[in-house]
Order: sequence, then structure tokens, then C-alpha cells
Amino acid sequence: MRSPTVSRYSAGRLSPVRRVADLKRLRDEQFDVLVIGGGVTGAGAALDAASRGLNVALVEARDFAAGTSSRSSKLIHGGLRYLEQLELHLVHEALTERGLLTSRLAPHLVRPVPILVPLETAAPPARVWHRLYYGLGVAAYDAFAGVFGQGRGMPLHRHLSRDGARHLFPSLRADKITGAIRYYDGQVDDARLVVNLARTAASLGAAVVTSARVTGFVREARQVVGVKVRDLESPGAPEFEVRARTVVAATGVWSDDMSRMLSDVGVRPGLRVRASKGVHLVVPRSAITGDAGLILRTPTSVLFVIPWGGHWIIGTTDTDWELDRSHPAASARDISYLLDQVNTVLERPLTTDDIEGVYAGLRPLLSGEADSTSKLSREHAVVEPMLGLLLVAGGKYTTYRVMAADVIDRAVRRLGLDRPSRTDQLPLLGADGFAAAWRDRQDTARRHGVTAGVIEHLLERYGTLTVHLLAMMTAEPELATPLAGAPEYLAAEIAYAATAEGALHLDDVLTRRTRISIETAHRGAETARHAAAVMGAALGWDEAVRAREVEHYLARVEAERQSQKMPDDLTADAARLGVADVRGYAADRGTDLLEADL
Repeated sequence: MRSPTVSRYSAGRLSPVRRVADLKRLRDEQFDVLVIGGGVTGAGAALDAASRGLNVALVEARDFAAGTSSRSSKLIHGGLRYLEQLELHLVHEALTERGLLTSRLAPHLVRPVPILVPLETAAPPARVWHRLYYGLGVAAYDAFAGVFGQGRGMPLHRHLSRDGARHLFPSLRADKITGAIRYYDGQVDDARLVVNLARTAASLGAAVVTSARVTGFVREARQVVGVKVRDLESPGAPEFEVRARTVVAATGVWSDDMSRMLSDVGVRPGLRVRASKGVHLVVPRSAITGDAGLILRTPTSVLFVIPWGGHWIIGTTDTDWELDRSHPAASARDISYLLDQVNTVLERPLTTDDIEGVYAGLRPLLSGEADSTSKLSREHAVVEPMLGLLLVAGGKYTTYRVMAADVIDRAVRRLGLDRPSRTDQLPLLGADGFAAAWRDRQDTARRHGVTAGVIEHLLERYGTLTVHLLAMMTAEPELATPLAGAPEYLAAEIAYAATAEGALHLDDVLTRRTRISIETAHRGAETARHAAAVMGAALGWDEAVRAREVEHYLARVEAERQSQKMPDDLTADAARLGVADVRGYAADRGTDLLEADL
């Protein structure tokens, strides 16, 4: 628990000094709960445990949200498809969480986005059936949100004629639709939500350390009592043990690896996770004319076309992936598939020349007998393959809090305590006072001598923590300048990421603290040197380190570009693996550190 003399913001500041202190805590303390994994479920579990007054630690091999949790469709949604599959409990659960996030927990990060369900051209009887079928589905969606969802936070759906649909989305082909239904879901910057979860956990006293790779478990008899950790930022330092009464592995598509570490004592996994690759494209807002998103049926998945600031996100695919899990690669086949599907409804077809960014992520699906990953369960499971070790896997981004509460409920019972979850009542850092801050944004802009657009941009990314970035810009006016090659972002955001948000490498700030790597046609290449200079000043990098960080980032961008020209998964994966992860840089950290992340 944090000291009452320390502010919530200060206690949640993930600075370089804080990392050193938390590393010392990992070596010196025994924790009630140690969480492995810095994705949305792991960060959520650390927050849940810390909010119950437990002594908590979180370790992550790379960066917050470095895997699946930064590569989603950026939606907080109930899942219309689950309604169709009659998985009503999943819809109820997800819509409840959507309401909590938009109204109480993270209104600065999760906001409504309108989405159209186009009604395809058909004979008159089929038209009536389509409108009735989809209309009932969307009405049920609204009913679940309003009656069971503990706070709607979203407007009601509305039926539109063909003209009404094309007025809202002029790029829709008139010959392909007879009308549409507009409904609302939530949109989120997935990586920023994870960072806020981790910082909120830290503000409640959790020790939070990234670039800390778990290499094995510490056992006494047939009980797990801790883990062995390697600090990837200090390659010469020996591994050390972290002791804990309960270890929680929230490692997503790496879940099976946890059980393999215990194979010498005959431990069975308890659950199996399959990785499903989802690829998304990012195109400029000018490429498509519309004021709402789209949801479309495809032969293998649901396709979203979602407005994202000055861009559109188009995705996703849903295919098995059995290759490198740390850096899943999008192939030319994936890109072609997405373009073919979206172009069936667009007046002006998109081409590869329209694409600004591409990203691929892996969904951790509970394995079953289904032939395709699209049919596997999006439910989650908590198992205890060995005394002292809990695994949580499956689920979906929207229901991270439920997954976290379930696994920590199990941990609390193991500890013999009676402390229920209270994260449904706990706003994340930046959420407190957000409505008032948004209302007063014009006054804030005048006081600080910046445009209202700058304040809106910062509020939608940092909430009420915006005051700290404004203070940095006042103290160092050069931080108020836009970044080279990405003028919508400010230099202050890079400095803040390094001094308060736990960013350790250039890739962290260009790919996750900001989304420059997918929002610019140059993929951040024209921003890398400016960002490295700002980050280097904040972290004390010398010229050699700055140059190395830029070199690595540019090599990563080029490897991804090459992978996206390859015809299939195998060749795309081989091209992407041409560049190692920055944590464990080959030139000076030894090839033994280049193994796949846990």
C-alpha cells in the first residue's frame, strides 16, 4: 500500500528511479501475489490485487501491451456475433464492462463510436427479413446494455434508409445496400489503457517492472513459491529470485509455456491456448468518406471499418498462427484479403498505395475441437496446475476486469482472506474529474497559450493527468513543439512516456505510448531521430545509445515492410525475424537474450 503522504499521481509515476526501487523490492520482499505478464489481463490482475490491500508485484518481459493488448481492433464491445451465437452471458458481461469503462473507470480513454450495419441488396422479402433480423439483434444489444449493463454510456440504435446510410457514409456503394442500422460501441487506445492500469496498480503500492523476463519457477516440494527473473536492461547482472505466496500467469498466447517450465515434475497444462492471428490495416481518413464505422460479414470473420482520429482501422483476419509469437507478421495474402473484403462495399476501391500502417496481433483462444479459430471460445478460464501457480487465459479485451477479478478471487481464497474485488468502483489515473476538465478545455487552452485542439488531444490520451504535461511544456518550451513527421503529437508526450509511463526504448514510445508507427506512411522512420533526442534527454542516453535505438527501430520498420510483401505466413515470419527484439540487442547483450518472450 502507498503511504498516505504520497499523492496518487506520484505513487503511480513509473520513472527510471521507480524502476530501480521496484527491482530492489523484487529482490528483497515476499509478495502476496506476483503477476507475470504486462498485457491488459496481467495489468488488470495487478490492479485488482493491489486494490484489495495485497502486496503485489508485476513483471513483464518486454513492454506494457507489447503483445496482443496493443494490436486489437481498438473496440470495447459486447460482440454482436455472440448474440447471434446465443452466448448471451458473454454479451451481458461485455456490455456491463463497456458501461463501467465509459462512465466511471476510464471515460478519458473509452468513448462512443457510431457503427453501421449495412443491409445488403436483395429481393423484397429478403430485405424485410434482413432488417428484421439485424434490427432485433441490435435492439437486443441495446436492451442488454440498458437493462443489464449497469450504465449505458451509449446512444440507442437507429434504422436508416439507403439515402440515410449514404448521407452518413457517402463511400458506401448504393447498389450494394438497401439501408443500414446505426448502433454504438466503445473505442479505446488499447495500449494506453494498459499503461493506465499498470500505473494505477503502482499508485496503490504494486511493484511494477518491465524488461524483466521470467526464466523459471522457484519450487519447494510440489509448490510454486516464486520465479526466477532476468533484468534485460542489465545484461551482465545475474538472475535473481522473486518470492511470492501466489504466482499468477496472465501470459496470453504464451500460457502453455508456463506449464512447460514445470514439465520435469509432470505438471499438465490444465488448459490449452491456440493463437489466432488478427491483421489490421490503417488508411488515412481521406481515403474513405464517412462519419461512422462499418461492421461487415466475411467468409471467415467479422470485418470492422472504424474511424480512428485522422485515420481508419480496417480489420480483422482470424487464422491459426503457430510461428513466432512475439512478432506475428502480416503477409501480402492477409493484406489482399482485407482489401478485397472492404472493397465490396466501397465506391472507390482501396489499394496498397492507400495503406499507412499494418499491424498483426494474436488472440489467445481456449483450444477446443473447432476446425477454425473463429469458432473457438472467447470465454476465459482460471486453472491451478500446481499449488501456488494460477493461470488465467482466454477471454477478450473488453472483459479484462472480470478475468482479473476471477483469478485474484482464487488467489485471495488461497491466502485465507476475505477481500472482494472493488475495481468496478475504482477510476483509473486520469479519470477523476475528466468531465469537468473536458468542459473547461477552452479556458485551459487560453491559460496555457495553446490551441483547444492541443488540449483535446491531450485530454483524450491522458485525462486529468494533462496538467502534468502542460507543466512540462511550461518548464521546457521546446517540449511544446510537434514531433518531426508526426505533427499531431508533441515532444512532451515522448518525455512524459520516459519519465512517468515506464517507456524504456524508442520502440515503446513510437509503437505503444503513441501510435506513430501505424499512423504515418513512413511508419515512424521520419520521427525516430527527434523522438530519440527527446527520450535520450529524459533518460540520459549518450549519442551511441540514441543512434543504436534509431538504428534498431528503422531496421524493425524495414523488416515489417518486407514481411508484408511476402506471400504467406511462413515467408512473412522469416522476413520479420530478421530483426531481433530491442530488449537483448545482439550487438552487446548476447544471443542468449534473444529467445522468444514469455
